[in-house]
Amino acid sequence: MNNALIAIDKSKSYRVYLAITTEMTEEARSIHRTTPLASAGLGRVLTAAGLMGIMLKSPDDKLTIQFKGDGPAKQILASADGTGCVKGYIANPDVDLPLTKEGKLDVGGSLGIGELRVIKDLGLKEPYSGTIALVNGEIAEDLTAYFFISEQQNSSVALGVRVERDYTIGAAGGMIIQMLPGAEEGAVSALEKMIGKMEPLTTTIHRIQTESAGKTKEGMLGMLLEEIFKEMPEDYRAEPLDTREIKWRCDCNRPRLEKALMSIGKKDLQEILEEDGEAELQCQFCLKKYKFDRQDLEKMLKELM
Repeated sequence: MNNALIAIDKSKSYRVYLAITTEMTEEARSIHRTTPLASAGLGRVLTAAGLMGIMLKSPDDKLTIQFKGDGPAKQILASADGTGCVKGYIANPDVDLPLTKEGKLDVGGSLGIGELRVIKDLGLKEPYSGTIALVNGEIAEDLTAYFFISEQQNSSVALGVRVERDYTIGAAGGMIIQMLPGAEEGAVSALEKMIGKMEPLTTTIHRIQTESAGKTKEGMLGMLLEEIFKEMPEDYRAEPLDTREIKWRCDCNRPRLEKALMSIGKKDLQEILEEDGEAELQCQFCLKKYKFDRQDLEKMLKELM
């Protein structure tokens, strides 16, 4: 069942990308055994990558979002494709800091000063790459700035992850609103007013999940869209256009890891063979381990000759 929705208002002034990613974020948390702070950062970046993935024109198009800073989290990276499949990791899944003065998880503090980089592989000769300095490391604000600076696109990004006392994910989701060419001033004003009054996205998602147990994901998405835009003037209210799926999927495989091992070169590979007689590589996204025995290493060396 689909957990992401694309909508557009009647005046065609803006487009909305909206997703509930609670299950995907919980899967990532379970794999990486993240602290609440790491879960919040990773979940936001995974959700953003998924939303930006379904913006891509082709299912084969891919993008990577990298948040890198001098804070204890060090780096959060996520990749997505045009089908909405997402994978990612945080360099320090054990990161922990005191809550902010507002009582919130300090994702910005965990990243510190650094940069946001977005790489898009659209099947051209060279991938597109855009880099900006982090605004505050809170992910949503940084991506809003990225869209404006690197893509000249007026956007509003909202991302959230609710972590329960047992560290599981109670609610997660995201929304990206993008203005369209020729947007009416009335729509812009109405959106600014709506965004200023919005409650935290995860508060709304959690309420809908709790009140709508047994309802389909598409049904919950429809309720979420209606709840967010209910006070917009009718002419500027967002209406569903399409539904999509955003989900966790790591596409690692043995041939890919074998190729990575061979890339270290004949000399280093020979050294591993002589000293250890085997090698083990681990996928940084799903943490699956791949073992290569002596016979495998000897075969790789022959191919490199």
